[in-house]
Order: sequence, then C-alpha cells, then structure tokens
Amino acid sequence: MRYILLDRITFVQPGELAKGLKCVSLTDEILHDHFPDHPLLPGVLSIEAAAQLAGFLLEISDPGSEDPPKRSLLVQIDKAKFHRPARPGDTLELYARLKQGMDGAARVEVGADIAGEKSMRGTLTFMLRDIPSERVHAQRRYLYELWTRDLEPRVKIR
Repeated sequence: MRYILLDRITFVQPGELAKGLKCVSLTDEILHDHFPDHPLLPGVLSIEAAAQLAGFLLEISDPGSEDPPKRSLLVQIDKAKFHRPARPGDTLELYARLKQGMDGAARVEVGADIAGEKSMRGTLTFMLRDIPSERVHAQRRYLYELWTRDLEPRVKIR
C-alpha cells in the first residue's frame, strides 16, 4: 500500500494556511479490511493526509535557498481527536494552519471536515531536515506539481 493520501491542494497562503482534499473510495485498499461490511478510513490515515498537506505548507513556506531544499518530517502528534469517521464516498476537507515556527521546526494545527461536519483535529510538530536522496526530492516535486496543478496563482515548487 502507498501512503500518498492527499488528492488535491485547493488553497495555499505560504507561511499561514493550506487547504486540500482526500476523497475516500472503496478503491482505497485499506478499506477492504477496515472493516469488512463496515468500511471506515482509519483515523490515523486522516492524520497522515493532513500531515502531507502540512508538510507541503512548511516546505513551500521555507525561505531557505538550499539546493536541495530541506524536507519536513513529522516528529510529534498532539491532541489528535476524531469526531466523525470517513466512509467511502466522503471527501475529507483538510486544512493545515501554521501555529508556531521555530528554527528548523514548526507546529501546525490540522483538521478535517466532512460535508461541513468536524471529523478530525490535532496539532503536528515537524522538523525541517536535509534529506540526501534525489529520489525523495523528485517524488516531492512530482506530487506537489500534481496536487497544485489547478491552483492560481501557481506555487513555486522546489
């Protein structure tokens, strides 16, 4: 199973806020076993989808000129709460809001709603690190271009 859970980024204000979508579908492999006859997206995957959005926000907000750029790594999850499960046919409306930036780290408030109803809330902490892998950088560039292809104005991808 691949853990690329974000489908699209719908809004971004670097250094402040990003919004995106995760469409839950029966083609999501995990739903076949979680649970038979009662498929639900595991809450931890809602957190992972939000973490992918938050990581994107942090990476495009980093003013550093390093080449390759620093990449965000999730290091802590705080106060994660689940209010409504996501089922096939639901769309998670995700947000990531930068709460506190520190040198080489950041705390991000994340959440997911389904049809305007609260589904998940939490706070994530990330570290920005050098990753010595061109495959990682190529994958991030590919995903970020794919996720933001419909955004105007275009976001600078590093």
